[in-house]
Amino acid sequence: MLISPRFRPTAPLIRTALAVACAALLLAPVAGCKKQAGPGDTQTASKDGKGGKDGKGNDAVSVEVTPVAVREMTASFSGTAPLDARGDAQVVAKTSGIAERVFVEEGQHVREGQVLVQIDSAQQALRVQQTAAQAEKLARNLARSEELAKQKMVSANDVEQLRFDLQNARAQLNLAKLDLSYTRVTAPISGVIAQRSIKVGNLVQISTPIFRIVENDRLEATLNVPERSLEAIRNGLPVTMTVDAVPGKTFDGKVTRISPVVDSGSGTFRVICAFDGGGVLQPGMFGRIAVVFDRRAGAMAIPRIAMLEDDNQAAVFTVRDGKAVRVPIKTGYVDGEWVEVLSGLKSGDPVVTAGKAALRDGVPVQVINGKAPVAQVAKTP
Repeated sequence: MLISPRFRPTAPLIRTALAVACAALLLAPVAGCKKQAGPGDTQTASKDGKGGKDGKGNDAVSVEVTPVAVREMTASFSGTAPLDARGDAQVVAKTSGIAERVFVEEGQHVREGQVLVQIDSAQQALRVQQTAAQAEKLARNLARSEELAKQKMVSANDVEQLRFDLQNARAQLNLAKLDLSYTRVTAPISGVIAQRSIKVGNLVQISTPIFRIVENDRLEATLNVPERSLEAIRNGLPVTMTVDAVPGKTFDGKVTRISPVVDSGSGTFRVICAFDGGGVLQPGMFGRIAVVFDRRAGAMAIPRIAMLEDDNQAAVFTVRDGKAVRVPIKTGYVDGEWVEVLSGLKSGDPVVTAGKAALRDGVPVQVINGKAPVAQVAKTP
């Protein structure tokens, strides 16, 4: 290497030149060893679970399938409603006076006609005695006048007036007796004392509520059912209910009354369901209620997750000869996580339940949850 006498390289330039030369020597063998893929080479399925290759080298979509099952399907309407006591009475006083005795407490069971409160009855008792005496006096006067009238000593008008006065006195006597009976406040229905608003010594006024009685042996819940179910819901249908206050227990009831009028605003009608309280259910509890109005044994059904939601027409993907086929179906009842299939599929046909979002009609598929039954398509001659 000849160096011009006018140019003498410095030490940094020499080091840079040597580094470039060494890098070129190291990269040359690596580039020579790289192998180009030939036309006959094939790639294996990817290991990320997103699919592989079919027999013709096309990408296959991994899917999970479930065969069409034969099971019992039930049609029901579900809703929520609070429980109400069938009998709920406010006990009011029908006369005034001081409460001398109170015989019941809140939570106590009472029967119809049982005495709840005794009101001071001295004044009413005296009024009964007074009107009874007046009625007795008029009765004697009438008897004597009738005898005198036979002898033509008393006019018929006088006798008629005494008869009218006697009837009026007897009516006053009956009214006084009725007022006296009101001093004993009785239960109008059988049930449980839900509220007591009186104590001994309180002044009771007429029409003042003093007790509330609820009949918790029989409870009712009112559902607002869409009008399309008007023909399906009928009296006597079985009803099941669960309540948050009693977890893990189901209560049975039945439909007892159906309103014949549809509310024009909401498009619903009222359905009243009755349940036996049994000492567990209480008014005010919130119930989740299901009215079962039909059962079909041996119905074909598919999981709800197999349904396609991107079209107005109900459809699913099935697998035929290793390819996805979109099949329109006609559905019936929906029972929990199952949908009844009325037409479009037959028992045992595989329907795609996972991976359907990436499918198109005719796309190759790879079933990853076992071997799917092959759905043969009938060939036309």
